[in-house]
Amino acid sequence: MGVKDRKTLTMIMIHNSLTGSKEELKPIEPGHVRMYVCGITVYDYCHIGHARAQLVFDVVARYLRWRGYRVTYVRNITDVDDKIIRRAGESGESIDALTERFIRLMHEDFDALGLVRPDLEPRATEHMDQIVGMIGALIESGHAYVAGNGDVYYQVASFPAYGRLSGKRPEELRVGARVEVGEAKRDPLDFALWKSAKPGEPSWDSPWGQGRPGWHIECSAMSTAALGNHFDIHGGGMDLKFPHHENEIAQSCGATHEAFVNIWMHNGFVQVADEKMSKSLGNFFTIREVLQGHRAEVVRYFVLSRHYRSPMNFTEDELVKARAALDGLYTALRGVEAGADPDEIALERFRQVMDDDFNTAEGFAVLQGTASDLNKARNAGDDGRAAALAAAILEIGGVLGLLQEDPEAWFKRVSVEAGKASLRVHGHPTTVEVGPDGLSPEQIEARIEARNDARRNKDWAEADRIREELAAAGVILEDASGKTDWRRG
Repeated sequence: MGVKDRKTLTMIMIHNSLTGSKEELKPIEPGHVRMYVCGITVYDYCHIGHARAQLVFDVVARYLRWRGYRVTYVRNITDVDDKIIRRAGESGESIDALTERFIRLMHEDFDALGLVRPDLEPRATEHMDQIVGMIGALIESGHAYVAGNGDVYYQVASFPAYGRLSGKRPEELRVGARVEVGEAKRDPLDFALWKSAKPGEPSWDSPWGQGRPGWHIECSAMSTAALGNHFDIHGGGMDLKFPHHENEIAQSCGATHEAFVNIWMHNGFVQVADEKMSKSLGNFFTIREVLQGHRAEVVRYFVLSRHYRSPMNFTEDELVKARAALDGLYTALRGVEAGADPDEIALERFRQVMDDDFNTAEGFAVLQGTASDLNKARNAGDDGRAAALAAAILEIGGVLGLLQEDPEAWFKRVSVEAGKASLRVHGHPTTVEVGPDGLSPEQIEARIEARNDARRNKDWAEADRIREELAAAGVILEDASGKTDWRRG
């Protein structure tokens, strides 16, 4: 099955948050999917909630390309907003220095997770002309107004479809809402498009005086500048549905008089102990913290093992399960040379479940089932079928960003902290320093050879001691087909 064949077999169905139902993906430009995903506001380290959103849409882009589509994937950077200004003041550094530092750290984290870089990564500060132009169009069309204090507001009442994405009714939102002191908007629901300059804050020129944009208008301007007024997919976390994405729709449709986005996709929340992850609750984990204790592929497997729209409970136990599942896949691949032609039945099963709203959870079930078939084929001595199944596993893994390591390297790469391991050398207890790279492969192989000598001499007690001592150092031995292999545990 070639790439072109995959694109014409069946339709891809995606849950559209705007309509609440699954809809067929029908690119505006045949064969070309244009997708915009809300990125990071760069004032702090990225956390595991950011990781989930970006991993979800990383796989969406990978899968669409695997199915033969050309994908233009855009992920923005918000490099000016209230949080950034406040954090720069707290840290005593310029806004440019703060944002450049956290953009670099963001890229390091995302690269570590194996995310494919987007085709375009627009920054808000580089799109002031587009932002000012869109605000001007909204004022001209009657959707926005300049308040007495120099701020510019979007007039929510001017857009009858407001609330369609989130299901929130404007009249209900107004109940209990009020205009804050210092604001000059006409309606509590109106939101800022342009904020007049305040002392010490960054500002840009505009027809309404010096100031800076509101958060929502930034994404409307950047997405349409990159992809046109009307594009295929807009994605982001569930927390962005209201008010951010609701406001984007109102702004973009009001300014361009076009449909804006065909399909809206939102990933579920990350929870810790069944509570939404947040700094205020103290259950907040950065990507860096998680990757200190777990390999990137383990984090990817864990995140993608849930359907993207479902909430995800972040626990250490679940990460351990993800590691065990990956170990099983790498074990199946170990010692098998993948063939040139992958098993088409396995690929077809994967395509069917992923075509149904990118169901990675079922995609993993296909992976595990294919690994089971591979083990059976190898045990039966059917090398040709084993090679085809291995090739399918690797191809599917590539779509999911998994199984990118050589199996031997996966099992033998160290994953323990530096310390000391107790071993027996020449039958005598001793302590061996375990550095950042753990026991060296040469040290391990020497102990395996000593164990083999003990077994040949029928000294079973010594052989068992060596196995236990290596296990204490994080090395697991596997006896099969008359030889001993090993892996890091």
